[in-house]
Amino acid sequence: MAEEHPQSPEASGAYDEGNGFFATGDIKGAIAAYRKSVALDPGFFDGWHALGMALLKAGEVKEAIGCGLQATTLCPNDLLAWTALSQMYVQDGQIAQAEDAKGRARILSLGGKVVRDSD
Repeated sequence: MAEEHPQSPEASGAYDEGNGFFATGDIKGAIAAYRKSVALDPGFFDGWHALGMALLKAGEVKEAIGCGLQATTLCPNDLLAWTALSQMYVQDGQIAQAEDAKGRARILSLGGKVVRDSD
């Protein structure tokens, strides 16, 4: 689950627009909208994650990996982010990196933490 980060209404609106495009199969439209969401709010985890997945679907694997890394940096204890990053690395043929990301996802799936929250 993504950690709390308040989004601006503009960034959230662009993200929602991207989801609409993605749902109807307009991947290019989704990518453009997701790019706008993270440009408006560089700390928007959901925007980075969605952009990475849309880029992966479009075959832009290297850029997708960059977005996946940004998502895991913003929310290092998000299981879905690590799972997606592992898939991105597999698509790029980076098996060692994929296994590392998969291992982090496994730790999270068992209730562990990749990075301890500062309490």
